[in-house]
Amino acid sequence: MRGAWRMVARSHGGPEVIAREDFDPGEPGEGEVLIAQDAVGLNFIDTYYRTGLYPAPLPTPLGAEGAGVIAAVGPGVSGLAVGDKVGCASGLGAYATHRIVPADRLVRIPDGVSTQDAAAMMLKGMTACYLAEDIVPLKAGQVALVHAAAGGVGSVLVPWLRDKGVIVIAHCGSVEKAASVMADHSLHGPFDGLAPRVRELTGGVGVDVVFDGVGKDSWGTSLGSLRRRGMMVSYGNASGAVPPVSLLDLSRGGSLYVTRPTLFDYIATAQELAHTADRLFDRMRRGVVQAVIGQRFALADAADAHRALEARQTTGATILIP
Repeated sequence: MRGAWRMVARSHGGPEVIAREDFDPGEPGEGEVLIAQDAVGLNFIDTYYRTGLYPAPLPTPLGAEGAGVIAAVGPGVSGLAVGDKVGCASGLGAYATHRIVPADRLVRIPDGVSTQDAAAMMLKGMTACYLAEDIVPLKAGQVALVHAAAGGVGSVLVPWLRDKGVIVIAHCGSVEKAASVMADHSLHGPFDGLAPRVRELTGGVGVDVVFDGVGKDSWGTSLGSLRRRGMMVSYGNASGAVPPVSLLDLSRGGSLYVTRPTLFDYIATAQELAHTADRLFDRMRRGVVQAVIGQRFALADAADAHRALEARQTTGATILIP
């Protein structure tokens, strides 16, 4: 296909390794569709592939999340047609003008949701969905600590939890970001001293669950904020990978639970993917959550977008426009 191009990581390293290249996506094969993309979602997992933290062959086509319209349908695909509005939030290769994906990995974008909003929300929103709904059956009145509450996942997870009646203690890295978060308690600043503040807010008890996408820098604080038999949900590594965990630390902290989930184990089947996407779009339609697009970059400027993301200079979601 003439005019198609994508952004790839030619080697492992900083944002400077990202380069543009022309490519031919080809025709969709059995069970596949070709998407002409309108928007691409930026996510921290993209930086993990760029640096080599998550292995993939080089040069690595970057990005998992994008949305647009179907440009071609391969053999054996039913229920989808050229012109349908769809998105995909799995695999690699979303940093591109065109992308071929398996039809069973597609999400139908309903009327009333734009492709830009879908690209900003699918991966982050479905992550918030499984965190809030599928790991811990939190009930109204229970308490959760959410790190990076103004970030891509946090900005969706906080209102989702509050809609369930969960009491949310949000933490951000700056006064400005904390002010943008509508939580029961919105805190900011360094991690040192955060756990005592959380215990003060909970009458010395601690929180039922911590949702932590920060990783290494917040690990000790997160464990120190949990109540007896509390659940630590470590779902990201924004500050680096968590060091090896001592089971004795969990025992001393009060028989704590720890899980390290990933979205793709919660949308492994077409049925799970559809169920998760339906719950997300339902809350978008009802106004419980919304796509907060804080930044838009040209796709060709993906390196600058990575720099801003890693420097924690972004708020809400960031999308790349082909």
